[in-house]
Amino acid sequence: MVTVSSLQTRETQAARRLFDAFVTAGSAIIVGKQHALRLALACLLARGHLLIEDLPGVGKTTLAHLLARLLGLSFQRIQFTSDMLPADIIGVSIYDRDTHSFRFNRGPIFSQVVLADEVNRATPRAQSALLEAMEERQVTVDGTSQPLPNPFFVIATQNPSHQIGTFPLPESQLDRFLMRLSLGYPDAEAERQLLAGEDRRSMLARLEPVLNARELLALQQGVEAIHVAPALLDYVQALLAHTRRAPLFAAGLSPRAGIGLIHAARAWAAIHGRDSVLPEDVQAVLPGVVGHRLRARDDLPVADTRLSDSLLAAVPIP
Repeated sequence: MVTVSSLQTRETQAARRLFDAFVTAGSAIIVGKQHALRLALACLLARGHLLIEDLPGVGKTTLAHLLARLLGLSFQRIQFTSDMLPADIIGVSIYDRDTHSFRFNRGPIFSQVVLADEVNRATPRAQSALLEAMEERQVTVDGTSQPLPNPFFVIATQNPSHQIGTFPLPESQLDRFLMRLSLGYPDAEAERQLLAGEDRRSMLARLEPVLNARELLALQQGVEAIHVAPALLDYVQALLAHTRRAPLFAAGLSPRAGIGLIHAARAWAAIHGRDSVLPEDVQAVLPGVVGHRLRARDDLPVADTRLSDSLLAAVPIP
């Protein structure tokens, strides 16, 4: 007799095999960064958007191409520059002389995966074109709302803010990203593989998708069904409350950050073949979810990584 429990177990095992295949295929391109690959996948499964902040040349753009390729999704790359206008992202209405009416020409935002490359090289005006798209999965032009594809995923890369020609992302824009990741330099063994191996762009061109859009949507729905116990919610609330009262932080985490933390923890549990969230899942995704949302008081020069570490150390698991 096949029970509901056994069916759920089969679905969990099948999903785990897909996730493992994704990480295995991705690790051949992004060498030595399996943890970052899993976090990026968790971000997409949680229906979030991803911000990758790092130095040029460490694989930020390659990771975005890789995600789109493995997931079988349509992909557009937007190179952000200081002279970019919102219409370059969203699209523009053009007058058609034959029909005597305006016709909307869709911009590159109308794709399932959008790479906003070097997003902080554009002015705040151009950056703001992403706000409605990321939050509501639509854009409004001339008073008419245009729905975006489903799934819809923004991957933005940015160079460190101290580099020349960058504009800091405002807090409202940062908060639209579920996670912020850094790839960092590869270790010696991984770098050796990169130096001696084939060009990554050629390898990407031959890569076969592991999923398609329909399967991805089904997995996203499965992630939403993963169980979160009341005790786990107590733990997340304790983490949020600590950031709001501890003198270390300039401002506490918002309810949106807490919801994002739960969603990301559910996705992390799914990637590891579990049908319920553990405190370890919350701890694994917390640095990526809160690192760009927390800031130390101005008189306390504390690195972002230390902020999340101190938060985890200060709040015990119930």
